[in-house]
Amino acid sequence: MPLRRTLARLAVVAVVAAAACSGPPPAPQRPARPPNVVVFLVDDMGTQETSVPFQTVASELNRVYRTPAMERLAREGTRFTQAYASAVCSPSRISLLTGMNVARHGVTNWTLRQDRSPDQPHPTLQPPDWPRNGLTTPDRPIAGTVAATPLPALLRAAGYRTIHVGKAHFGAIGTPGADPCTLGFDVNVAGHAAGGPGSYHGEHNYSAAWRNGDRIWDVPGLERYHGTDVNLTEALTREAIAELERAHRDRTPFFLHLSHYAIHAPWEDDARFRAAYDRAGLAPRQATLASMIEGMDRSLADVLAALDRLGLTDDTVVLFLSDNGSPAQCPPNLPLRGHKLSPYEGGVRVPMLARWPGVTRAGTTSEACVVVDDLFPTILECAGIDWRDRVAQTVDGVSFVPTLRDPGTGAADRALVWHYPHQYSGQAPWSAIRRGDHKLVHHHADGRLELFDVVTDPGEHHDLAAHQPTLVQQLAGELGRLLRERGARMPTRQADGSPVPFADAVATPR
Repeated sequence: MPLRRTLARLAVVAVVAAAACSGPPPAPQRPARPPNVVVFLVDDMGTQETSVPFQTVASELNRVYRTPAMERLAREGTRFTQAYASAVCSPSRISLLTGMNVARHGVTNWTLRQDRSPDQPHPTLQPPDWPRNGLTTPDRPIAGTVAATPLPALLRAAGYRTIHVGKAHFGAIGTPGADPCTLGFDVNVAGHAAGGPGSYHGEHNYSAAWRNGDRIWDVPGLERYHGTDVNLTEALTREAIAELERAHRDRTPFFLHLSHYAIHAPWEDDARFRAAYDRAGLAPRQATLASMIEGMDRSLADVLAALDRLGLTDDTVVLFLSDNGSPAQCPPNLPLRGHKLSPYEGGVRVPMLARWPGVTRAGTTSEACVVVDDLFPTILECAGIDWRDRVAQTVDGVSFVPTLRDPGTGAADRALVWHYPHQYSGQAPWSAIRRGDHKLVHHHADGRLELFDVVTDPGEHHDLAAHQPTLVQQLAGELGRLLRERGARMPTRQADGSPVPFADAVATPR
């Protein structure tokens, strides 16, 4: 073979060999699709109203109620044993949408009628002037509201389909916040200004008109179920799943805010589950509540099953929590003390579960202190959205994505603050702070300060204020400072119109 031909063949072999080693030129990388996000928000659910224990030992109520879908979520994700919200609904919901602490956004009580507060008379105090019309956006200013850039607006701008199903309760009737679509949701099913339903029964058209003629609580947009035997919780679940399917068909990442009216009053049977609790011997009222809890859990099961069926489970973050503790009319959530509206753990500690396949570790428990404010930055970090220069408000929440990755992490010495300067349903005004293991409660009417170790004494039976005056001083000082920094409004004294002093002004060295 002539030398020239041999060299040419060798050159061809070398080129082919090089191509075989290196492979084809890499295709341009497409950015990974962000995960879908489901926030499954329950109304008025205490930490014990589930078969999932949120403490070391199962409680009596854990043995009474059946929530197998919550059990599944706990097996597949992370259970948070020290998760918190505000002590009443609208404050928590606005914190979730804005990342603002309740003391900063100022919507410290529930909203309904424009320019009207639900406060009831207090013998010595007058409530502050607070934004009783709820949440709005910076481009829709209205008196008596707080303006902020809402979470769904940021997600929508990043390409998410934003879906609200169920209870909204972000703003008073006739204000922008009464309609979730003004806050960045593409879809609103059954959300309006009211914080509870007229009825859970389709036979009553989800209205209280049959009972007392009051139409303000009528759940809108579910006329197709009127006159049927479909429970409200089931109707909302069907609508939510239909929206998931639609987003899946359109190949669009979605944010689903499935915010159930359950298990808020009126306490009405979910007929699908009531009989089992009667057979178990529960008193009628508790059997009714138990049926509503199991109905809520069935909704969670159906949503998880829909994600499985659509092949979306591995691509979806699921966050489950309640907006506050259980009401006083329900069985006490022992071992916790207190109830909805109160400053004690039964009022502000809530059940919370998280599942992010590939990120959370199955069957793990986290003792990190997290609060509803934290969902705003957490969800945006999950979605890969850089939000810090794109919001009108100061965000107090802290992302707990590191805790989702490693349940043993979390801010161990973080200050959590609550503020409720109102008189309602027998609950007098208060503020509180938790740092580390301890919580300080400031009662506005008499200036009394209580100190509890909520880790060793979650029932808050032992007031340590007289025994640890230095710690009282420290926490009172921090509570006062943070409330001032966040612009918290205090009640005023009826006698002379002077504002109630902050905790640091009433704490004295012993």
